[in-house]
Amino acid sequence: MAYINYAQREITLKIVFYGAPFCGRATTVKYIHEMLPKSLRTEIAWQSRGEDRLCSFELAPVKDAVLVPFTAQFQIYALSGVTRHISTRSLILRGVDGIVFTVDSVWDRMPENSAAFEDLKTNLEANHLSLDSVPWVLQYNKRDQSHIAPLSYLEMAFNAGARRVPAFETSAIRGDGVFETLNAMARMLILKFSKPSQAGLPPAPTSA
Repeated sequence: MAYINYAQREITLKIVFYGAPFCGRATTVKYIHEMLPKSLRTEIAWQSRGEDRLCSFELAPVKDAVLVPFTAQFQIYALSGVTRHISTRSLILRGVDGIVFTVDSVWDRMPENSAAFEDLKTNLEANHLSLDSVPWVLQYNKRDQSHIAPLSYLEMAFNAGARRVPAFETSAIRGDGVFETLNAMARMLILKFSKPSQAGLPPAPTSA
């Protein structure tokens, strides 16, 4: 849930990269962190919960015309490797504002992708949320690999139905499409929280 600091005129929004083990969620977050100037982000932090590892960092406040007089600050989170405890997967979604579901494009990984997608829905429900209430985008990762599923199949498997979401083909290792994915997610959140009735914000000032 967005944290609104009225004194500083700042909104803090949490973005979580979620997906199957080794799909590239943490690699994506690390690439974003490495490519950003130090002045625009905090140092990356690693937390351990038993065998589970969580990486995160914050982006510097972003000014955007639709949020005036507020600025937006983004917290970026991802789990790394195999997450052995259900409680950890549920915990990372606590207070989430936007989700990037990362899909491993390699054909052999489709069962793990599907299991992670169902796991996401379950853990959102545990936090009294759903994919209908939280903005989300799809990241079809590892498009630089061989033996990958065609885009049409991935769209049918993960982006079918009445509510289609933005989807991006990426290579977290090379950085292809990574910032496009993050920018789309950030833009969706900024647009959502620019509406006072949805975000609990006071109306933006109007010119005389």
